[in-house]
Amino acid sequence: MVATDRALELTRAAAEAAADKLGTNIVGYDVSEQLAITDTFLIVSAGNERQVGAVVDGIEEKLRELDAKPTRREGYREQRWVLLDYLDLVVHVQHAEERTLYSLERLWGDCPRLDLGVEEKR
Repeated sequence: MVATDRALELTRAAAEAAADKLGTNIVGYDVSEQLAITDTFLIVSAGNERQVGAVVDGIEEKLRELDAKPTRREGYREQRWVLLDYLDLVVHVQHAEERTLYSLERLWGDCPRLDLGVEEKR
């Protein structure tokens, strides 16, 4: 099983929105073989809490344009690690410290990495 076209569309749009809001280290994985609950993960870093919030807001705004709303949103109040669950896509926006500490790439690194087609802005 591979990620659906819709999941890939949402993942690429979310990655673009994250890059537009200066998110860094943007990585996407096709986790459809390992998880039955979602097709793709998008992991994004941000340098501080305010930046985490800006990236999350940008992603939600962009995906709303594609008629997608998160079914679950966790961590927004603390803005250290925000999870947005779009069913086909799960987005993790992490403060750089959380990204290093939890190292999600270590857990999902054996999954196929997605070509997101975005350039990070610095």
